[in-house]
Amino acid sequence: MSSIPFLLGCIADDFTGASDAASFLVNNDIPTMLYNGVPQDSGSLQNCAAVVIALKTRNAPTDEAVRDTLDAFSFVEKRGAKQFYIKYCSTFDSTPKGNIGPTVDAVLDKYDIPYTVLCPALPVNKRIVKDGYLYVDGVPLSDSHMRNHPLNPMWDSDLAKLMEPQGKYVSLVLNAEEMKRSAQELVSLAENGAQKNTRLYIIPDYADDGDGRRIVEIFGGLRLITGGSGLLAPLAERYRAEHGFVGVSAIDSKCPGKGIALSGSCSEATKGQIKEYRDSGHAVLAVDPGKLLDGSQTVENIWEFVCQHNEPLIHSALRSGNETEQASALLEKTFSEIGRRAFENGYSRIIVAGGETSGAVTLALGFDSFHIGESIAPGVPVMVPAGHQNVRVVLKSGNFGQPDFFRRALDQTRGSAW
Repeated sequence: MSSIPFLLGCIADDFTGASDAASFLVNNDIPTMLYNGVPQDSGSLQNCAAVVIALKTRNAPTDEAVRDTLDAFSFVEKRGAKQFYIKYCSTFDSTPKGNIGPTVDAVLDKYDIPYTVLCPALPVNKRIVKDGYLYVDGVPLSDSHMRNHPLNPMWDSDLAKLMEPQGKYVSLVLNAEEMKRSAQELVSLAENGAQKNTRLYIIPDYADDGDGRRIVEIFGGLRLITGGSGLLAPLAERYRAEHGFVGVSAIDSKCPGKGIALSGSCSEATKGQIKEYRDSGHAVLAVDPGKLLDGSQTVENIWEFVCQHNEPLIHSALRSGNETEQASALLEKTFSEIGRRAFENGYSRIIVAGGETSGAVTLALGFDSFHIGESIAPGVPVMVPAGHQNVRVVLKSGNFGQPDFFRRALDQTRGSAW
């Protein structure tokens, strides 16, 4: 093994969540590799301090999500990972029968871990926790636009209440005032709570970077940490101080070749980004699941549109919670096929929005490991697939990115000869 210590095995519930996590580690000088699924060859682990594994468990059946999560942690444990991290969305988007609770419980139980933190906050993207409630853009989660998410409607903002129907254990909320207590007092409180209740979830307030550093100061040594990517920056600072990391080799974000953007997300942020791209004069085509089903829109005529325009954006038409599984599967298959054709026809800059779509497209392209470069937006890095040095991939969660994200991503990856 390399002299670089293997510090962290991070398992994410979808691909954009994994790239989000990896970007915060790399931006804080932690040598990191990102894998699409559990890697078959672990040789490249020798050159990294952190491994992020992207699964597809966010909307999977619960037993499948638990099995895949445990398999991934078994992989990193056998290779010496000193700490575990379960990465889920910063909007904790889960139904009452969601997978966050069961996967966290499974890891706590398997490794006999008495307690962990639940910390979805990501202040840089306006997700904060206050008095145990999750806020998005200044409003409670259940009052935000996320309440109508087609797959994971946000039915409550109280994290403890969200965990009740999912998890087996009780939650301890530590508000901002309680987090001012001494480290010894807080650790004793957690240990006593875990002893009394078998195991325990700690929900600390997290409204700014100072809160994140305080959480890591108190709980950063836990065997298992769970949350969004917000805690990864202060956790990386801790690693850097302890192990003397001085930087990660820079990856050139630009490469020659054609560009394309694909979006399966219908979040409010992504819809605004699509509108901005269209309004700025770029070619945009909506893919309607109903038209795919009745055959009036096909992969062939979508691909014809791609070939006729420079740097086109192909996106799914407005989707609803009533959309059939058949339509959703057909959309994913369509975006995967367009992505595959683009790659085979010399498109080297591929931008994808939406977690499910990102996973499907990267799987179709056969990319299973990535080096991480600079970020287009917080949590949205440029990535270079291992073995494909002349390709740049950018994957974003639906609600991430600036209003001009698609223009920005294509501009920042465009090389001089394209």
